[in-house]
Amino acid sequence: MAYNEPIKNNAKAGKQMLIGLHLGNGYGSQPGAWRMPGVDPKSYTSFDARVKQAQAAERGKFQFIFLPDGPGAILTDLETESPSFNLDVMLTLAAVARETKRIGLVATGSTTFNEPFNLARQFKALDVMSHGRAGWNAVTSSGDAVAANYGRSIPSSEERYGRAHEVVQLIQALWGSWGKEAWVHDQESGQFANKEQIVPINFKGKFVGSRGPLYIPPSEQGQPIIFHAGGSPNAHELAGRFANAVIGAAFTIEDARAQRNAFREAAKRYGRNPDEIKYIPGLMTTIAKDRRTALDRRIKLTGSLIPQRVAYLQQMLGIRLDLNRLDEPLSKEQLDTARPSPYDPRSRHALKIAKEGWSLRDIIAHGVIDYHPVIVGPGIEAADYMQAWFEADAADGFWISPDINEDGIDAFVDEVVPILQERGLFHQNYEGKTLREHLGAPNQYGVDPRVLTWGKDNIEK
Repeated sequence: MAYNEPIKNNAKAGKQMLIGLHLGNGYGSQPGAWRMPGVDPKSYTSFDARVKQAQAAERGKFQFIFLPDGPGAILTDLETESPSFNLDVMLTLAAVARETKRIGLVATGSTTFNEPFNLARQFKALDVMSHGRAGWNAVTSSGDAVAANYGRSIPSSEERYGRAHEVVQLIQALWGSWGKEAWVHDQESGQFANKEQIVPINFKGKFVGSRGPLYIPPSEQGQPIIFHAGGSPNAHELAGRFANAVIGAAFTIEDARAQRNAFREAAKRYGRNPDEIKYIPGLMTTIAKDRRTALDRRIKLTGSLIPQRVAYLQQMLGIRLDLNRLDEPLSKEQLDTARPSPYDPRSRHALKIAKEGWSLRDIIAHGVIDYHPVIVGPGIEAADYMQAWFEADAADGFWISPDINEDGIDAFVDEVVPILQERGLFHQNYEGKTLREHLGAPNQYGVDPRVLTWGKDNIEK
């Protein structure tokens, strides 16, 4: 039912970074993206738009696209902003799979509010459809708004992660329940499949269970890749046991390096090679010919949100800021008094930008309170940033969130990717066809026997 073969990495000699594209609701990472010139305001419901964006990333040789999911939580004010998620991540990736050839397809699927058999079926079907390019971002759900959509309350952290560990193993067991050589499809003999290689699971755990088997044969990569997003000790354990890639968030090289090491150490505790798990933090981008042009673009995008962002910046720096002086730099007295908040890792960078003499409006436009580090300027600035983190062992790659998808993906592909390629930091072309090959992940089909926690007591007679 399960086996794990040695690592097969088809990458060229020399370490190179991974790059993924964040595709949220389709407009871009900034709330005002849907209103910008050239953006179709109805593209929130357009699968064609998502295909076009994925094709742009594939032109740039990105290893994967990543679609987060709530599921069903409305995180924005729909009066003025678009929802934060795609209509349906699996339908979106199915549309993209038919119109792309190499780029990996990764989506979030909650282990808290989904049944394992359904998740197993959906992701393996996508893997077969895409010829081995699917990845499952296995996460727990923690928001009350999400739980309310299912008429439930959020379980305790212990229950959520206890269930998650069972769900991932059960899903991988289901993926491997149709043996690698089971599909005979011999028209002459009339044998469609070898029944001896298609086995039930008959698992009953504390939280989930399934009889199985799944009725889907393996894809070109065997089964989907496991991703995880999070940074807590519970996340370290879940990812360290199962994941080949982590979708991360960090604002300094030191924090990113510490997070990366925590995941690698967790992998080692489970008997895995730490190189099997890749840490990929987020990076938000506004790429333009110069800093001023990029800042002006961000100012248009931010619009009516500037007052609330200034209010939050006050808390970060511990000083009073005047909305009537948005186009003036902070005074010497303000800068001397300002102290970065020890509770917000973005604060030191915000103070650094303020001390460079930018106006209050421009400080906000630098993205100092966005939910990932932000590059606002020419492509070389993004390339320099990525190189510094990568060479400091703070990241194995990055997932990119352009400000506006309509032109921001192309800007990154045209202005940043060539620089990284010239420096030998990013591949010139796809070396393999599957997501597993893109990541240099070990061959695996079924549950990894090194991390299996089931015993005889979990098998139903």
